Amino acid sequence: MQLLYLLKTGYAPTVTRAAQILSRNRSTVQQWLQVYRNQGMEGLLEQKHSSGRPRAIPKWAENALHQQLQKQEGFNDYQEIVDWLQENLGINTTYKTVYKLVHYRLESSPKVPRPQSIEQSQQRVEGFKKNSQTT
Repeated sequence: MQLLYLLKTGYAPTVTRAAQILSRNRSTVQQWLQVYRNQGMEGLLEQKHSSGRPRAIPKWAENALHQQLQKQEGFNDYQEIVDWLQENLGINTTYKTVYKLVHYRLESSPKVPRPQSIEQSQQRVEGFKKNSQTT
């Protein structure tokens, strides 16, 4: 849309100048104009989908794993997640793939929180934090 604005207002008299202002290659700007001429504004605003390789772990399995990670029992390590995916969802994948998915994409961890005593008082914990000296 900036390209069209630059050309319509005369701020960029040529495609080359518009490409310089937009920090794009001239051929890229010409491709945008070709799409605009053929398909109009809808063609420019259309979301392009990647035609690359499909993910090793599909989105539905990723969602199932994310729900499983949220449960109280969780997983002990990444290898346990690899085994769970194979046994429960039939997805054969590598440790490295699972690590990247869980750590970077889901921003989670297989570790479960340490258990807390049912006798622990939240008020006493807050009092301890408040009164303890920090260095």
